[in-house]
Amino acid sequence: MAPRLLVLTRTADYRHDSIPEAVAAVRALGRFAVEHTEDPADLERPLDAFAAVVFLSTSGEVLTPAGRERLARYTGSGGGFAGVHAAACTEYGWPYYGTLLGARFTRHPAHQPGRALVADPGHPATRHLPTVWEFTDEWYDFDRVPGGRARVLLRADETSYDGGGMGADHPLAWCRERGPAGGRVFYTALGHATDAYRDPDFLAHLNGGLGWAAGSDQ
Repeated sequence: MAPRLLVLTRTADYRHDSIPEAVAAVRALGRFAVEHTEDPADLERPLDAFAAVVFLSTSGEVLTPAGRERLARYTGSGGGFAGVHAAACTEYGWPYYGTLLGARFTRHPAHQPGRALVADPGHPATRHLPTVWEFTDEWYDFDRVPGGRARVLLRADETSYDGGGMGADHPLAWCRERGPAGGRVFYTALGHATDAYRDPDFLAHLNGGLGWAAGSDQ
């Protein structure tokens, strides 16, 4: 049976034009049963039937208090979570979410070509990638480097584009296992533009990350 994903794309701030293409791309991966929603009430109901909840370019405050409680209970008891791109610009008013994701977006330079450096080539989200990956995106900066049990999977090479603000240790994608009671978390900062969701390397990156968060990839 295909792992079930609940994919939320609700936006209360900036809305990415790429969202329809992104949802279609996740469906087209062909390995997940995807339920897509923009209704916060769908996060208020039991989530145990899903292998992972995915925040796909969400922005702003997208959950109700009941939804926050339900998501915290789900992720705290073994449910998987994945965030894509603007998921790091989401729920600034909820401290648990920042802890769950591992870091929060602060700023980005112009959308431009650059280089992503594979930091962990053994992960399903990166094992197919070249060590130095040429890509075009917004190259998000974050308020911190994810710590604790987090594994940084990709770093930005700030010498390859204009406007980087974190220096040599600039994470772009990471994951972590939250211990015996908690599930897996995966995040990638990439995925701003529609073109990303037609790029075979990015789609393989997304496929591996979502599969890992859902517990179907090691």
